[in-house]
Amino acid sequence: MGVVRMAMKFKVSVLIVSVVVALYVVIGGLLPRSGVIASYNDPYSQLTIFQEVLTRIINDYVDEPDLEKVRVGALRGLAEGLDPYSAYLTPEQVRRLNGGASGGEAESGLVLSKVAGYAYVVSVLKGSPAEIAGLRPGDIIEYIGTRATRDMSLYEARELLVGPRGTEVEVRVFREGRAETFKFQLDRFPRPKPEAKVLERGLGYLKLATLDEGESARIRAELESLIGQGVNRLILDLRGVATGSLAEAVTVANYFIGSGTLAKTIGREGRVLQTFAADPQRQLYRGDLVALIDRSTAGAAEIIAAAILENKRGELVGERTFGAGGEQKLFPLRDGGGLYITVVKYATPSGKPIMGSTSATSGIVPTVEVPRPDRGMIPEELEEREELPPEEPVAHPPAQPPVEDLPLKRAIEILRKK
Repeated sequence: MGVVRMAMKFKVSVLIVSVVVALYVVIGGLLPRSGVIASYNDPYSQLTIFQEVLTRIINDYVDEPDLEKVRVGALRGLAEGLDPYSAYLTPEQVRRLNGGASGGEAESGLVLSKVAGYAYVVSVLKGSPAEIAGLRPGDIIEYIGTRATRDMSLYEARELLVGPRGTEVEVRVFREGRAETFKFQLDRFPRPKPEAKVLERGLGYLKLATLDEGESARIRAELESLIGQGVNRLILDLRGVATGSLAEAVTVANYFIGSGTLAKTIGREGRVLQTFAADPQRQLYRGDLVALIDRSTAGAAEIIAAAILENKRGELVGERTFGAGGEQKLFPLRDGGGLYITVVKYATPSGKPIMGSTSATSGIVPTVEVPRPDRGMIPEELEEREELPPEEPVAHPPAQPPVEDLPLKRAIEILRKK
C-alpha cells in the first residue's frame, strides 16, 4: 500500500512540476543540465530535467521527501528567477492580496528591491520610522528579525515591513563594510510633500518626494509658484523618489516637455503596448532645466528622467538610477496560491526598458556624472561579488563635517552659465 501511495505521489508531482516548467519555458526560463545543453526553446528537454530531478529525490533522498514542500520550493525558485518583483504566493498571501490593504496598516517607509538575493534599500521615505531609526538608501538588509532576506522573496520581505501600528521590527544591515542593527516600530505617517524654493534670482529648486496618486497636482502648484516668482532656470530633484504610478509620472513629465514621446510600456517580445505623447497644452515650464538623479531614483521617477534625457530637454546630473518599473499580474493556481509575475515593463521614449536583466543594464545614465562620496557599495559591485565582503574592523574616525551636496552644486554651476 505504501508503494502505491508513493507511486501516486510521484505521478502527481511530475504533473505539477511539468506544468510549472512549461510556464517557465514560455516566459523564457532556462535551467542548465550538467553535461547536457538543454535547448532554450524546447520545453520537452526542460521537462525531462525536472522529471530526472524529481525521480532522484523520490528514489535516492535519504528520508521520505515532503513533496508539498518540494513543490512550493520549486515554484518559488522559478518565479524569483525571473526578476526581483515576481514571486510565487501561498494561498494565504493570495487571500491577503485579493483582500487589499486594510488602510489601517502601519509601515516602515522602506522602499526595497533585491540585489544578489539580498533586500536592498532603494529609498527611505522622509519622516518614516525607518528614516528616524537611521536607515539610508543603499543599505543592504541581511536579516529582518531572525529571517535571512536571501531566503525570502521581495514580496515576503515587504510583507514583514507592514502590519499593525506599534509592531516592532529589527533589521540587520550591512553598510560601509560592517553590520549594524536597527530597531523601529511600524507606524502610519504623513507622506512627504514636494518642496520648492528660489535659490537666487531666476534660479529655482523643486524637490519631489513621491509620485503617488494625486501628487502631480501638488507638484503643479509648487511649479506654478516658482514660475510666478520669475524662475526661468530650474533644478528638478528626483533623488529619493521611488514610489508612484506611471500615470502621475507622465503627467509631471508633460509639465516640462511639450512635444514628442514621454514614455512607453513594453510587453512580451518587446512589443510596445502603449505610447504616451506629450500634450502641448499641458506644458507649464519652458525655461532651462537640470534634473538630479541617483540610485534612489526608481520606478515612476525614472520615467521623468528618461523623458528629459531623450527629448533633450535638459541635463541629468548625478548617478545612474536604480532601474525599476513594471507591472505585475496575479495568475491563480490550483493549490489556491498564485504566480505573481511581471507582465509589463516601463520604457523610455525610444522603447528601452528601464529594468534590465542586471543592474549594469538597468536604469538611466546621467549626462553629467557626479558620484556621491557616501554612496557605499553599488548594486553592480554586489552582483559581481554575489556575496557581502568580510566585515571591516570597527574604527572610530573623528567626526566629519556634513557632506557637501556635490550634484546640486554642479547643477547650479550648469544653470548659472545659461
